Amino acid sequence: MVCSKHTFPSWLSAAPSGGGAAAEDSMRASVFLEGREESPEHRPSNTLSDVNMGVPERVFAAAGAAFLSAIIVNPLDVAKTRLQAQAAGVPYTPPQHHFSRHIASIGPNMMFPNVRCSPSCNHGGILGAEPFCRPECFQYKGTMDVFFKVTRQEGLARLWSGTNAGLALAIPTVGIYLPCYDILRNWIEEFTTQSAPKFTPYAPLVAGSIARSLACIACSPIELARTRMQAYKEFQIGAKPPGMWKTLLGVLSSVRSTNNQQNIYSYRILWTGVGAQLARDVPFSAICWSTLEPIRRGLLRLVGEDANAASILGANFTAGFVAGSLAAAATCPLDVAKTRRQIQKDPAKTWRMTTRQTLIEIWRDGGVKGLFTGIGPRVGRAGPSVGIVISFYEVVKYALHQRRTNS
Repeated sequence: MVCSKHTFPSWLSAAPSGGGAAAEDSMRASVFLEGREESPEHRPSNTLSDVNMGVPERVFAAAGAAFLSAIIVNPLDVAKTRLQAQAAGVPYTPPQHHFSRHIASIGPNMMFPNVRCSPSCNHGGILGAEPFCRPECFQYKGTMDVFFKVTRQEGLARLWSGTNAGLALAIPTVGIYLPCYDILRNWIEEFTTQSAPKFTPYAPLVAGSIARSLACIACSPIELARTRMQAYKEFQIGAKPPGMWKTLLGVLSSVRSTNNQQNIYSYRILWTGVGAQLARDVPFSAICWSTLEPIRRGLLRLVGEDANAASILGANFTAGFVAGSLAAAATCPLDVAKTRRQIQKDPAKTWRMTTRQTLIEIWRDGGVKGLFTGIGPRVGRAGPSVGIVISFYEVVKYALHQRRTNS
C-alpha cells in the first residue's frame, strides 16, 4: 500500500483495547468521524488489535504501564494529597511542638531529640537550649516545599508512600475493566446494530463507562487506603508507617468502637468517597480521551507509514501529557472532595456527609482557591501519568504488530 507522508498509519487500525480502551475506541468510533453520520456499513468492527492482541497481552501492556506510572509519579500524588489534607485540617505539627517552649526553658543540659527541628527549618531557642521548630516549619506552601520537608523530616522513601497500594490497585482494576468492557461492548454493538444502528458508534463509550464504574467501585477500599497512607504523617521517630491492610483495619476499628452492633453495614466505610471518585473519573475520562485522540491523530498523520517506535512513543506521550493535564485541572474540585471525604476520621461525619455537601464545605472554607487546592501537583502527576500509560501501551502494541507482520 502506497501512503503519503500525511496519511494515517495503517497499522494504527490496531487500536488499544485495554487500559484506556473504552475511551479510545469510543472516540475512534464516534466522536472523531469528522461529521460523518455512522451507517450500518460503517459500524465498528473488531480492529487489528482485537485479533492480534489477546487478553494476556492486553493485561501485560496495561499492567506494565500502570506499574511505571505508579513508580514515577507517586511523589507528585503524595504532594497533592498532603496539600489537600492540610487544607482540610489534617495536622502536620507534632504534638511536642505545643510544649517545646516549656522544654526549652528547662535549660541547655536537657536533650529531647524528638523536638529537634529539621535542618530544613529556621529555628530558635531560649537561653541557649535545644532548638524548637517554628509553626511554619510544618506548613506546606507548595509542591516543592512538600518534597523538601517530607524528605528532610520523614525521609526520601516517604515520597513513595502508598505505592504498594497503587500497584495493588492496578491489578484488579485491569482484571475487572478489560473483560467487562469487552463483554459489554460486544453485547451493546450487537443489540444496537439490529435495533438502533445510529447508536452503534457509542457502544464503546457506554461500555467503557460502565466497566470503569464497576472497577472503581470494586477497588475503592484500596484507593481509600492509598489516600490515607499518603495523607497522614507518622510523628513517632523510627516508627514504620502503617501499610495498606493495617490502614484498612484502622478504618474499620474506628467504626466498631462507636457501634456496638458490628454488622455488615460497618464495612460500608471502606467505600467512603466512592461517589466523589466516580464523579471525578467519568468527566476526567471524557475530557482526557476527547482531547488526546485528535492530538495523537494529528501527530501520527505527520509521520504516516514511516512511523517507528520512537515516533509512536513521542506522539502518544505528547498527546497524553496535554490531555491528562487539561482533564486533571478541570476535575480538581472533585478530587479535593474525594480526598477530604477519604481522610475524614470521624465515622459519624463520614456517614452524614455527601459529595455535594463536601464541595459546599470546601467552597465555604476556601472559595475557589480551596476547590483547586493541589492543582499543581495533580496536573503535574496526571500529565506524565497519562503520557506514560498510553505511550507504553501503544509501543507494546506496535512491537507486537511488527513482530507478527515480519514472522
